[in-house]
Amino acid sequence: MKVLVTGAAGFIGSHLSETLSDMGHTVIGIDNFDSYYPPELKRLNEEEIIAKGVKIFELDLVIDDLSEIVEGTEFIFHLAAQPGISATTPYEQYVRNNLNATYKLLEAVKNLSGLKCFINVATSSIYGRFATDNEDIAPKPTSYYGVTKLAAEQLVLGYHREMGLPACSLRLFSVLGPRERPEKLYTKLIRSILMDETFPLFEGSLDHSRSYTAISDVIAGFILVFNQYEKVIGEIINIGSDKDFTTREGIAIVEKIMGKKALFDIKPKRPGDQLHTKANINKARRILGYEPHTSLEEALRSQISWYNEKIFTQGLHKLTS
Repeated sequence: MKVLVTGAAGFIGSHLSETLSDMGHTVIGIDNFDSYYPPELKRLNEEEIIAKGVKIFELDLVIDDLSEIVEGTEFIFHLAAQPGISATTPYEQYVRNNLNATYKLLEAVKNLSGLKCFINVATSSIYGRFATDNEDIAPKPTSYYGVTKLAAEQLVLGYHREMGLPACSLRLFSVLGPRERPEKLYTKLIRSILMDETFPLFEGSLDHSRSYTAISDVIAGFILVFNQYEKVIGEIINIGSDKDFTTREGIAIVEKIMGKKALFDIKPKRPGDQLHTKANINKARRILGYEPHTSLEEALRSQISWYNEKIFTQGLHKLTS
């Protein structure tokens, strides 16, 4: 199969790309190496997936011609996005990289005769402050990120409803593990402990709870969708863990693994942040046979090991703060 992965050099996209390549598929990756976080970190991912046989192209979905690269594509995993909840990222950038980019990709692939499935990768932020319900609940996003990812999801499903584009959308819940982005909670926590620096913690967030999902369990969910795509056309499906932990509990696990306490620097409350997420995966279980297996501690041990080996000992931690 020829599979196109957008955002292929990112955290989740790189894991997916190398897994599909290991399965023997032809994987074409697109990434614009945006400066949201240091491109050097994505280049490290790029090197590793190229070594696995993935072909990756530096392209911008919004402005570049995609007609040649999408030719013959049978599956598309659309992960490219403006990520995260950031007070410094302007609204226009979320619209450009989440909604406009999705539109340009859809226009480029809508007439592909051999396309079996367009898999849009969405987020639990679509649900809003409390992400605990099933996929039929009315979304109530509270951030530019959640709003624009919901719009992009509905655009994809709109092409399915109106034009018959074979498509589905997967909503992911707080993914963590090796290659996690540098501004995410656990990567920042690991760095701060190693550096003996204070860890910035948003006011009240110790009591926030999350449905943290190991990257291995997310990729397993993607592969189930890939192998059973006929079952998910037109569907929205949650992919995550149904076990939730408070930020306080997660930090304690990292401190135990690393044998060292974190030093906190309390910051003002972050607007639009989620208070509680717990993935309702009944639909994924029923349709796909999906079942997450990796504990939070196992995922964090893997992430800490990766950060030590690939980032800290190589001096790449100096690129972030």
